[in-house]
Amino acid sequence: MQGSTSKGSSSDRGQRLEVVVTGDEGSARLDRVLAVHSPELSRSRLKSLILAGQVLVAKLPVAEGSITPAPVRDPAYHVATGDSITIDVPPAISAEPKGEAIALDIVYEDDDLIVVNKPKGLVVHPAAGHLAGTLVNALIAHCGESLSGIGGVCRPGIVHRLDKDTTGLMVVAKNDAAHKSLSAQFADHGRTGALRRGYLAFAWGVPNRPHGTVDAPIDRHPHAREKMAVRTGGRQAITHWEVQEAFKGRDGKPVAALLVCQLATGRTHQIRVHLAHAGHPLMGDGVYGPHFKTKANQLGASARAALDALGRQALHAYLLVIEHPRTGEVLRWEAALPEDLSLLGAALAAAE
Repeated sequence: MQGSTSKGSSSDRGQRLEVVVTGDEGSARLDRVLAVHSPELSRSRLKSLILAGQVLVAKLPVAEGSITPAPVRDPAYHVATGDSITIDVPPAISAEPKGEAIALDIVYEDDDLIVVNKPKGLVVHPAAGHLAGTLVNALIAHCGESLSGIGGVCRPGIVHRLDKDTTGLMVVAKNDAAHKSLSAQFADHGRTGALRRGYLAFAWGVPNRPHGTVDAPIDRHPHAREKMAVRTGGRQAITHWEVQEAFKGRDGKPVAALLVCQLATGRTHQIRVHLAHAGHPLMGDGVYGPHFKTKANQLGASARAALDALGRQALHAYLLVIEHPRTGEVLRWEAALPEDLSLLGAALAAAE
């Protein structure tokens, strides 16, 4: 390649690759430029590194001065000749994640499945940026050799997921037969079976009717690739919601609501995207509701303090109903709001 430059270094923490854009890569897209300079990394691997914030771009300065690199999370981002790109490649994920002594809130367990009440901050399975300290690592330590591997070596037993900062109920298969049955139930989304998933969501504003449905397709955001968005041509997504409680602000006007949401499909960030699309984003959601931050001024002092302390989207998976994969018995579990959301609810109700 004419004038192309790239170099790399490695350590126990992984590998760092450095690339300077020459302008003859055939495309200005970040992912395609990197594919030319780093053929040892697959396109999918490069995309995952970009989305994980592992790729930094330092723009060619117009005038003299230092170049400040910044993470770029959009694979379609256009680079320019002379830009400097740094790729931090973490160590490859072990083919078999190791067990770690991480405490689990176990709601139910038998020979076929385990139901846990996931806390906030816990990633479900290993991925770029989260190679350890996940729910999978905790499950391997707890279940040992019995954990199902049919979902893939990095996602043993996992049949559905919750976002890192969403709390609540998750079921995990402990053997292949249970994994097949549970996967089929989640794929059916309760259309023909007993499966139900219920969420409690604190949202900004109060809907003008007691219940409703958001039926809007979801796909990757066209510009911010780490986000999802309602988009024509996306995958069908249906969320049913009902107002459980409405809250007033300091001025006595409606400011927030506690919604009960039921999923009829299972798309990434579905409730977060759908409620934002409906004009009622989740409280505390810095990704899909940042433009609602000023509404916090309408809250009482205790509610503002509870929201500031929350540090996450106000979403909790409180209800899970499945058919037992071996007996066919319909099992139902409910999990109360965690302390941070309980405090938020109490403060909103007090309106002080």
